[in-house]
Amino acid sequence: MKPIKPTVDPDDYQYLYPFQSHFLDRNGLRYHYVDQGKGDPVVMVHGNPTWSFFFRRMITALASGHRTIAPDHMGCGLSDKPSDGEYDFRLQSRLDDFSALMDHLDLDRVTLMVHDWGGMIAMAWALANPHRVARLIITNTAGFFPPGRKGIPLRLWVIRNLGALATPAVLYGNLFARGALHMAPRKRLAAKVKQGLLAPYNCPKNRLATLRFVQDIPLVPGDPGFSIVDRVDRHLAALAHIPMLILWGRHDFVFDVDYYNEWCRRFPKAEKHLFDDAGHYLLEDVPERIIGLATDFLARHPV
Repeated sequence: MKPIKPTVDPDDYQYLYPFQSHFLDRNGLRYHYVDQGKGDPVVMVHGNPTWSFFFRRMITALASGHRTIAPDHMGCGLSDKPSDGEYDFRLQSRLDDFSALMDHLDLDRVTLMVHDWGGMIAMAWALANPHRVARLIITNTAGFFPPGRKGIPLRLWVIRNLGALATPAVLYGNLFARGALHMAPRKRLAAKVKQGLLAPYNCPKNRLATLRFVQDIPLVPGDPGFSIVDRVDRHLAALAHIPMLILWGRHDFVFDVDYYNEWCRRFPKAEKHLFDDAGHYLLEDVPERIIGLATDFLARHPV
């Protein structure tokens, strides 16, 4: 996919995402990121099946006073769409990509804003680099195994474990990304927002990452990535000294209130807000309130 350039067509999703593209070479693959504004850095880390488009309002709102950075995980957004032979789509590779970007940009005293898979990826980096983290904004994600021995939702279990059934549905029917348009937000999305969320996943080969992310969910010893999640789970409290803001959509079909309560239990001093009118895509449901609370949090905890 070509880098997006600013457009003035209000009927096209690119009107909502008028940011310059930047790329980091990762073994011959292009790792895309947005880098807007100046000031102390706020790094926004997306999950599956979203991309940096999910943070578009935050980027615009904060760029006047902050350096706003939002990468696209490999295979997502405007990053390259490699095959299995070119990239292994494992958590360790996700972490390596993110670490390489943070080092490439020489970022220090950063604020991490995380969502979905972005939480585990960024928390693993934060635990390895706690001296480089100034603030944490947590939104519908996990930094630990499913709390209370709960399993993953049936829809994810089927995609993760029944490849013969799930692979054609995800790759050829775009089941995961399309399904999320209806299940992840609490409110109906505008047509151009749906267009933007789906844009990178416009053909079977470009949907591989959305499938592999689910298949890579580590649950038991021996799963690729299990040791990373186990390490983050056991040592997450090492980040307790960092100012934290928890913003949570109550109606999340994956990261439900049990996950929110677990974050609150582990970080009792964190500022926390649970939104009864928001779901997993809380930045689509209640963007103004998220922006207001995040802006206020950043102002009250200067770097």
